[in-house]
Order: sequence, then structure tokens, then C-alpha cells
Amino acid sequence: MGSLRNPVGPLPSSIYWRRRAVAASLVALLALLIVWFVSSGDDGGKKGGDGSDGAAPATSITPGPSRPGAAISEQPGGRDESGAGGGDDGGKNGDTSSPGAGGDGGGAGAGAGPDAGTGSGAGTGGGTGAGGATTGSGGTTTGERVPANSPLPDCAPGSVRLTLRSLKVSYTPDEKPRFQLVARNTSPTTCKTDLGATSAVLTIKNAEADQVWSSKDCPRGSGTLLLRVPAGGSVTHTVEWDRRPSAPRCATPPATAAGPGTYLVEAAVPGVKVLPASFTLTKD
Repeated sequence: MGSLRNPVGPLPSSIYWRRRAVAASLVALLALLIVWFVSSGDDGGKKGGDGSDGAAPATSITPGPSRPGAAISEQPGGRDESGAGGGDDGGKNGDTSSPGAGGDGGGAGAGAGPDAGTGSGAGTGGGTGAGGATTGSGGTTTGERVPANSPLPDCAPGSVRLTLRSLKVSYTPDEKPRFQLVARNTSPTTCKTDLGATSAVLTIKNAEADQVWSSKDCPRGSGTLLLRVPAGGSVTHTVEWDRRPSAPRCATPPATAAGPGTYLVEAAVPGVKVLPASFTLTKD
């Protein structure tokens, strides 16, 4: 221990202390270098490990338990609905008096146009003698019936052509004669015409030209039958006769029915000429 405090040698003790100080400094410096090298190497390894992927690892999210209930099935941006809409009832059940075809929407309406269709309408029944839309049972009318206050103009006499015909040339005893009065509108304008029992008077005469039956003798109701006649179109009024005679003002007619023979049916319409039609009632 004494040699450390008091160096022994030929040189002065101060030189030995200096050598010791230099050696201690070198050892301390070498220790610092080793510590710095080790610490810098650890930092570089950490930085290299952190930057090897170029991006931070993604964080995984574990979904929680789903709640009960209906799942959302709508597509982004709104509902994806298929199927065509019904429209507005295709023109709301297709009234034949509608001015155009169809209605709102995709349904297909079936309304008849102003120059198209003629609806089907049976007339009222009941009077003595022949049947028809206004004077008896069994008659039919092919056409659209309109009220008296309809805004449709009346058909001009020169614009309507009337045709009268018997559905058969001869009728057996078990058959009731049927006649058709057809009104055709030759004008470019839709109008209304009256084919009622008192306006279009049908008369049946026998071979002796004696009147047997007339539609105006005992009509049911007002005796009018206003029908819409499309421009360029036609309507048909059918009358069925029960073979019984009629009497004016609904008086009691003869009880006997018309017998076999040839008969003539005529139509009288103001301002319109209508050709008569003949038919035969057979014995068998």
C-alpha cells in the first residue's frame, strides 16, 4: 500500500503520478466509448425493428355480439323497389264515357275514347205489347245511354241514318219477332239521338195495312231513350214483340194474339226517312 502512495523508482514521484492519471483517463475514456457504442447499437436495432414494416400494425377490432332484431336490408342510397305500380285503376275502371283511354300510372286503363266504344245498356221494361228498352221486356240497346241534360249536342236529322230490319224473315209460333233500329252518325261530331218509344215510333201492320201494334200506345216511363252516337259510329236498339196487339192510351187491347201471315214493321222518326221491313208469322 505504501508503494501506491509513494512511488518507488529512480524518477521523481510526480512523474509516476502523472502516468497514473493518464492511464486512469485512458481507461475512463475507453469505458465511455464502450458504453456509447453499446447504447447506440441498441437504439439502432430498435429503430430498424420499428421501421421494417413501413407502417404500424393494424388494430383489430373484435365485433361485439349482435342485437336481436331485423337486419337492415335496404341498399345504400334508398330503397330498391321492384314491380310496377297499378296506376290509378287504369283509368278508374274504364268508364266508356271518359274522353280518353287509360288513367294515371302503369295500370292500363280501358276507357273508351270520344269516337270509340259503345257501352252496353239494357233498357227498362214493361208495357203492353212489344218489348224494348222502354216499352217491354226482352229488348236490348247497344250504346251508351245519356241523361236528358247531357251537354252532347243533338244529332242533326241529316247526319243520322236509320236502318230498320227484322232479325229473321219468318218466325215460328214459339218465337217472338225481334227488330233492330240502327242509328249511324255520318258527321265528324259525337252527338246524341232519341230512339225511345215515342220518338222513334215503331208500328206493326198486317197484310191489310191495319195497325196491330205501336210503341207509342203504352210506353213505360217518359218513352225517351237518349243514346250517345260516336262520330262515324253507330248504336243499335233492339225491340222484341210478344205478338199481342196494343191500344192507344194504354187501353185494353184485344185478347187474341196476332195470327199467321205477313206483317210490315215501320219506324217513324221526325226528319228521317226509314225504310220498312217485312216478316212472316208461320203456322207451324
